[in-house]
Amino acid sequence: MTTAGQLADDIRTELAASADPQRAEQVQAYLKSTLPCYGVPVPRVRLIARRALQGAPDLGRDDWIAAIAALWDGAVHHEECTAAIEIADARRSWAAPDLMPLYRHMAVTGAWWDLVDPLASHLVAEVLRRYPDESATIREWARADDPWLRRVAVLSQVAFGRDTDTDLLRDVLEQNLFDSPFGTGFFIRKAVGWALRAYVPTDAAWVREFVAEHDDRLSTLSRREALRLLD
Repeated sequence: MTTAGQLADDIRTELAASADPQRAEQVQAYLKSTLPCYGVPVPRVRLIARRALQGAPDLGRDDWIAAIAALWDGAVHHEECTAAIEIADARRSWAAPDLMPLYRHMAVTGAWWDLVDPLASHLVAEVLRRYPDESATIREWARADDPWLRRVAVLSQVAFGRDTDTDLLRDVLEQNLFDSPFGTGFFIRKAVGWALRAYVPTDAAWVREFVAEHDDRLSTLSRREALRLLD
């Protein structure tokens, strides 16, 4: 029976075998990662992670969670964090509220867009989609003393379309406008604009109304992103 440690080790071994040292320096510079990189392209990381998971059909949910945590907390290369997100995403049917503390930890410690964004729009989003009561957690994160948790909250419904809870969307946005504690930061301003833009195809009038109502609290960047599909 495959254990969490074995799965994590298998993925690490494959990542190391796929390393491209020349590309690694470029990737680390681009991502501004504090961890060194293997230089493995994201599609290849996804393939490695999912193939390893497919090779462990007997892996139970508890070991799956433990493998995510082992890859994340034991990461010595950036791609191991990407792989942790990938094996989490590969078992969407196992999404449940008990994962939220782990995802919170990953958001706070990941603290960069290339990790936080898929965490928000895939992992946290799937829990929220299946368990709408988790909106209470999202509202809490939108008020957190951490900008990356706030970004997760803002982006948690970007793929929901007609399933968007607009009361929740309004709340998380209003907590993160330009005059909010982290509202002047680029990644919060960008997230606010992105969340609004993502909802335009579903209800452009709602977005226009929100922008008009909060015109004095929206940054130029957020407003521009929100209205990009409408101008």
